[in-house]
Amino acid sequence: MGKSSVYNASKQQYPPTFKLFFFFLPISLAITSFLLIFIYIYTTSKLSTDPQSSPFLKPATNYSLFDLIIPGSTDYETIQFSIDNTAEDLFFDLPRTSSYAKQNQWSLGDLFGFTGNTLNNTEIYHDTDVFLEDYKEMNKSFKIFVYPHKPDDPFANVLLPEDYNPEGPYTSELYFKKALFNSHFITQDPNEAHLFYMPFSILHLRHDPRIGPEKLQDFVKDYIFNISHKYPFWNRTGGADHFYTACHSISEIAMDKTVEAKENSIQLVCTSTYFVTGYFPHKDVSLPQIWVKKHDPGTLVSSKRNRLAFFAGRVNSPVRAALFKHWVNDTEIFAHFGGLETNDGKEQLRSKFCLHVKGFEINTARVNDALHYGCVPVILANHHDLPFTDILNWKSFSVVVHYMDVPVLRKILQGISFEELSWLQSNVMKVRKHFEWNVPAVDYDAFYMTMYELWLRKSSVRV
Repeated sequence: MGKSSVYNASKQQYPPTFKLFFFFLPISLAITSFLLIFIYIYTTSKLSTDPQSSPFLKPATNYSLFDLIIPGSTDYETIQFSIDNTAEDLFFDLPRTSSYAKQNQWSLGDLFGFTGNTLNNTEIYHDTDVFLEDYKEMNKSFKIFVYPHKPDDPFANVLLPEDYNPEGPYTSELYFKKALFNSHFITQDPNEAHLFYMPFSILHLRHDPRIGPEKLQDFVKDYIFNISHKYPFWNRTGGADHFYTACHSISEIAMDKTVEAKENSIQLVCTSTYFVTGYFPHKDVSLPQIWVKKHDPGTLVSSKRNRLAFFAGRVNSPVRAALFKHWVNDTEIFAHFGGLETNDGKEQLRSKFCLHVKGFEINTARVNDALHYGCVPVILANHHDLPFTDILNWKSFSVVVHYMDVPVLRKILQGISFEELSWLQSNVMKVRKHFEWNVPAVDYDAFYMTMYELWLRKSSVRV
């Protein structure tokens, strides 16, 4: 009886309209999806109505990379190339005509993420409560073991911290080492350590006449060989719970003869770009680069900032060349070729926005300079893994602009309302302390923020 019922059910005939419905359903869904995709492309890129609005479809009327490099095409010096320039900047192309400014693809809502709840973009931390609570735990329990070296070591100048306060553009690694050696995070018992610090200074190795750039890779290779044979800790994780610091771009090749260290160890570096092989944002840490300021700027009254934007520097990248071509004679954006006669911060103090524009390398001290003088940073450095992005919401105190939008930079900045500018400036004042290196270190300064970044990475490699 049951078998007959099943047989009869399987032979049941469905009406033709029912069959047609299931036949046309996937076709109609496919057509609908295609139309939605087409509408999205049409409304966002305007390729179908105005091909001239796309910089990728104008080979005859664009600035090519070579137009920006060949001395005859510019009044500035020949553009130098860095490791990442040679690949990344090949994708850099800008339209010649001013019509691009009229076809600006930017919307202020997208720029600041205002398509949803604006409150999230006014908070300087991704999650204030989580950060503050976890920071307390880090401050209480985080332990670092530093491989020991004696003062009479032949390379003590490379391995031990300085007795003086370092100066120069690459000193973040030296300030970190100095602060760590004098901190409560150090443990003499390697068995209670979360991470292990290799204290060699890439900056000092580069300038040491016994090493220099030519023997840098060999020194690092020998150093890791020695600690891996003298101590058991490296071999437990393949170096994944070890870290080192470097601010000079030569660090990008320092580990080339020790692939295990390059792939596994945590790098605290200033040259933090997604475009260079060997830097992994989930593993490595971006250090803020600084020029040490000897004096506090004092009052930072926003009402005295009567200039829209400021930049000064050499032309050593295509994006800087484009910046000068478009804005060197502008009255709102002050683009100064070369260095200023006096670096007293006067220009930053009178500007609402201060530009960080990728040069020979992706990192410069201009972000820190902007924050120091209470100026809102504008980031023109594609693929830059900005410092402390695991903690700080960069949309709350800076403006990130793509290379392609250099021609419409003034329009973007002028489109920021007074209210939005006010909370950007207010948040700049709140985050300044996180980008300062102090001697001795101060709670929540650059040293402690870097330690917290390390704290976030320790859990995945703890043995």
